[in-house]
Amino acid sequence: MVEKSVTNHDLPGTYARIDPMDRYQDMLINAWRESCRYIDIRESLDTITRLLARRIPLRELIVADCDTQRQSVEIISSSAGLPAMRTKTELTASQMKRLIGWCKGRELMKVPAGGKAPGPLASLFTEMSPIELLIGPLVSEHQSAGLLVFMAEAGTTFSAVHQKLATVLLEPLSAALENHHRLRELIALREAAEAEKRSLLTRLGRENLSEDIVGATGGLSGVMERVSLVSRSDVQVLILGETGSGKEVIARAIHTRSLRSSGPFIRVNCGAIPPDLIDSELFGHQQGAFTGATSTRRGWFERADEGTLFLDEIGELPLAAQVRLLRVLQEGVFERVGAESSIKVNVRIIAATHRDLAMMVQAGKFREDLWYRIAVFPVLLPPLRERPEDIAALAKHFAKRAAVRFGLLPQTPTPADIATLAKYNWPGNVRELASVVDRAAILGDGRSLEITKALGFASPAQAPNSIARPLASGNSVASGRQDESLDEVMKQHIVATLHQTRGRIEGPSGAARILRINPHTLRARMRKLGIEWADFRKR
Repeated sequence: MVEKSVTNHDLPGTYARIDPMDRYQDMLINAWRESCRYIDIRESLDTITRLLARRIPLRELIVADCDTQRQSVEIISSSAGLPAMRTKTELTASQMKRLIGWCKGRELMKVPAGGKAPGPLASLFTEMSPIELLIGPLVSEHQSAGLLVFMAEAGTTFSAVHQKLATVLLEPLSAALENHHRLRELIALREAAEAEKRSLLTRLGRENLSEDIVGATGGLSGVMERVSLVSRSDVQVLILGETGSGKEVIARAIHTRSLRSSGPFIRVNCGAIPPDLIDSELFGHQQGAFTGATSTRRGWFERADEGTLFLDEIGELPLAAQVRLLRVLQEGVFERVGAESSIKVNVRIIAATHRDLAMMVQAGKFREDLWYRIAVFPVLLPPLRERPEDIAALAKHFAKRAAVRFGLLPQTPTPADIATLAKYNWPGNVRELASVVDRAAILGDGRSLEITKALGFASPAQAPNSIARPLASGNSVASGRQDESLDEVMKQHIVATLHQTRGRIEGPSGAARILRINPHTLRARMRKLGIEWADFRKR
């Protein structure tokens, strides 16, 4: 039987006197090509099985993966499905250690028909016992471990030449297994990135990261024209505008429209960096450069290489840091703290501030040479009060965003809501409008937008008066005093309402309905303010 198998598969016709492996060179080259051609090992295995079946008595080719973390061996690919086969077996730590040791030895194991695979492999290949097997280890340079199993056709056996060929195939199939592991890692990373992206979009209340700028065709049309002009070049940009007017949004728009859009966009709030850490944050530091520098750290300039670095509130930088920043802008090089060699970067700077830098230059608080360097192309962002035509579109945008962020039913501002918003001066600009709409959505609890109530807290200067006025009209406990805290006034109002309802919180005549808030929210606020519900039920 063996000689017949060798004659039929190894030495047909006039090739009886030629080294059998010489005739397999083309097949081995094709096996390598197929192993490197596909990332998914199943696609490689199908083609390689067809190549081998022409030359050896092969029924099936199987790849199993050794997972050291889960302590298991699992069949991950087969050239044909075997529904009765056990696809996974759990191993003990000692069994896995012995198996990995055998794999690293790169020895081929022959299991004759009717025989039994040794050790931990016995339970995985027990269904194949009537068929002869060749089991070879797959080990990559990155220490991925697995098994390659050759199943002979029924009634045949693998010759010495077949075993030699199987041994040579271990190397390309090890590369295919490594590709398979890399594919799994990429899929896991992609799924994690997608999950993080979905979470970020939910927190931001957006449907995607490249949303259109609200007001681009309205009050911001002039700004967007300048954005289109400067985006094509690589010059430094200075965005001037009041706090909350949307300077970062404009900076991102410049980046996404530029040739650097595929590079990183890094935002640094210069006003939030402690003076003694500015150099480390901007330029990085070497391990051991100062106490607490336990490892080498890249600074913001390195992280923004080939991209855009947005220096928000640049007017807050101390003069010493301005000198070092100027050198980077002029020469494109810097040194990490504690390092001796220079690092060259290719970074575009977009700066922003709400301060009057020209006045700061005259007062000696901002370097004149740095001013000229960053203000190559200034962009003046108008405050919201100067573009009232954008309020309606912004309110609708923020209402939609609030519904996503807070898990509420989406509500659209009514014409009356828009009219109310338009009467306000918006000292906090777009950021304040976003806060008001968020507050209105929460107060409306998905049923409406309580714009009027939300505006009562719009300004710190107005908050005490706006709370006292509705209290005075609703019950007698509101004193209207300006020296009482917000929590104290709120506590008085809730206590008076509970007196009125005799402690009832829910229902048509409950305190929650009168106060127009969710009953659960009212109970939470009562606990926070130390109001005992039982005290009112006794009265």
